[in-house]
Amino acid sequence: MEKLELMINGIPGNLAMTIATHVVNDDRFTLVPFSLTGPEIEADTHTIDGVEVRLVKPQERDALIKEILEAHPRFITIDYTHPMAVNANAEFYVDNGLPFVMGTTGGDRDKLSDTVSKGKIPALIAPNMAKQIVGFQAMMEYAATTFPDLFKDYSLTVEESHQQAKADTSGTAKAMVGYYNRLGTPFSEDEIERVRDPEIQKNLWKIPEEHLSGHAWHTYTLTSKDGSACFQFKHNINGRKIYIDGTLDGALFLNDRLMHGTPEETSARVYTMIDVLKLSTQS
Repeated sequence: MEKLELMINGIPGNLAMTIATHVVNDDRFTLVPFSLTGPEIEADTHTIDGVEVRLVKPQERDALIKEILEAHPRFITIDYTHPMAVNANAEFYVDNGLPFVMGTTGGDRDKLSDTVSKGKIPALIAPNMAKQIVGFQAMMEYAATTFPDLFKDYSLTVEESHQQAKADTSGTAKAMVGYYNRLGTPFSEDEIERVRDPEIQKNLWKIPEEHLSGHAWHTYTLTSKDGSACFQFKHNINGRKIYIDGTLDGALFLNDRLMHGTPEETSARVYTMIDVLKLSTQS
């Protein structure tokens, strides 16, 4: 079976590195030896299990993309860069005909989708690539649609803890706030309690020390007005393995659409991880 080529952008960032290392050792994939990276990165290359990857700075990418495409005419791009780079990167992918999986959170998400819709390539965009969490979100979406105001007059608290290097508020937490709003609990994204202090995470949250540099712990608590009832939903993720599986399944899904989809499915279309989940349950 022909291996799928993947370009992992964001190296040497933690999640990009984790996925790239997996790709190098996965018989289904070949790693494209180039990676878009931030202007602050001083190194020109980074070696991953014997594969030397050239790190492409923002000011170099327009000049190098032709060379990359000549050597690798068909590949899927996976973006785990920085929230501030999301929209500029998406415009670059669309302008150069690069189908992409956007795992980076932040940026202007409406503009992101609009950029894809005005181009000629499909993309898979999700604030969370963990399939199980996406499934949980789908359940909350169903509840919010089917039982609006179910938790009317309840108060809500949202707490999320991620590694200190995560620059933005969790996109998953933001999405969940929307569902709870529709379930009858007024709450603003600005009220999300965002924890990034390793000492608080270790001593108060009891997050294992070996996962302080990579975790995602979320707790959503709903309390009735008189305090007689409390509902709590949480998902605590240690490490990054759960995102590897979802991201690579997303890349395989997007490639399958490109290879076997209808003209509508292979043109300017935004897919989500819900689409990935639906396909996996049908197979």
